[in-house]
Amino acid sequence: MKLFDHLPMSQKQSTFYIEPESFDNHSPKEILAYGVGPALYMPATRPLVVNDLCIKLKGLQSIVLDLEDAIGDQLVIQAEETLCLTLTQLSSHLKEGVLTTHQLPLLFIRVRNPEQLKRIIEKIGGEIILITGFVLPKFNVLEGVKYFEILQLYNKSKHISHPTLYGLPILETPDVLHKETRLDALIHIKNVLDENKELVLNVRIGATDFSSRFGLRRSHGVTIYDISVIRDCMSDIINLIGRVGDNYVISGPVWEYFSSTVRVSKQIKDCPYEETNLNPGKRLRSELIGRYEEGLVREVVLDKENGIIGKTIIHPTHIDLIQSLYTVTHEEYVDAQSIILQNNGLQGVVRSEYRNKMNEIKPHLNWAYKILLRTKVYGVLNANLDFTSLLVDQARCPFQV
Repeated sequence: MKLFDHLPMSQKQSTFYIEPESFDNHSPKEILAYGVGPALYMPATRPLVVNDLCIKLKGLQSIVLDLEDAIGDQLVIQAEETLCLTLTQLSSHLKEGVLTTHQLPLLFIRVRNPEQLKRIIEKIGGEIILITGFVLPKFNVLEGVKYFEILQLYNKSKHISHPTLYGLPILETPDVLHKETRLDALIHIKNVLDENKELVLNVRIGATDFSSRFGLRRSHGVTIYDISVIRDCMSDIINLIGRVGDNYVISGPVWEYFSSTVRVSKQIKDCPYEETNLNPGKRLRSELIGRYEEGLVREVVLDKENGIIGKTIIHPTHIDLIQSLYTVTHEEYVDAQSIILQNNGLQGVVRSEYRNKMNEIKPHLNWAYKILLRTKVYGVLNANLDFTSLLVDQARCPFQV
């Protein structure tokens, strides 16, 4: 997997100062944590769609095969059988050359409970090497310990050449949301995460379940940060789990909308569209508003500003936009490089090479390291370009999902 590798060589050369690096489920954990990116959820009951997506949908980064909320309670066994069939078909495609490992996105499975996690690992058998990790819903201390005991047991007994199997907890339970129980719940959850840190790929925020507790649902034109009760909860999650020394990656909540006929032009002004001689940013506004909700752009921008990497998505048309938004600008890159290179104890502040800000070595050092890590997965844009440059002339989703 290499992001934007499906673009024509001429477009990559004119767009990227540094191209993204390749990665797969054998890559180091810190790369995979950033590499999850926009994770496309789909019911595990749909086998052929996964094969089609891997082959036809260029740039697909990661897929979550859902055995939980996306399927009915009466279809659990059917979904498990279909999941096994899907992985067998994918394995056959790889062996026959129909699908290459370079085309294969990161694959995850969302289970319902620890018992199902154990059962699925046993059912999958040899195809488990296709899986990067399991998404663990409604994560709490009791279930969390069981989940990670199963993952620890598998990883200790697996063949040395097989990839590590990670856990991706979703924080979405009432005790995390409700103010009077939140702090204790998060502290105890973090203790479980710390005890299993090497297997925690990222921590996901279940904003849909959170919102349901208050009968809320954000509209397409607003962000999750505009919903105050959810914003406050997310702030505490980031505060306790997103600290630099802990090295956890937090992923953003799902964006539910994949089409919109309503345009809210006053909100698009807050999106980071730049137009230069080389960059058609503003000229893409009307097309982007028609193709994507302006709320999604604003929400991903706020995700980034709050240190969140990646997002749950439910439609392929979100992939290109979110990936493009996570690319590193040339200005960010040269600032990060400068900060790291000047970290020699001889000075505390240096002027940005763009001559528009000061870079303080110690306060900005952690930010700089994160920028360089994001560079490896998403690449660096050429000077004077922004994310819209990657959306020019890209084909739309080749089929409906």
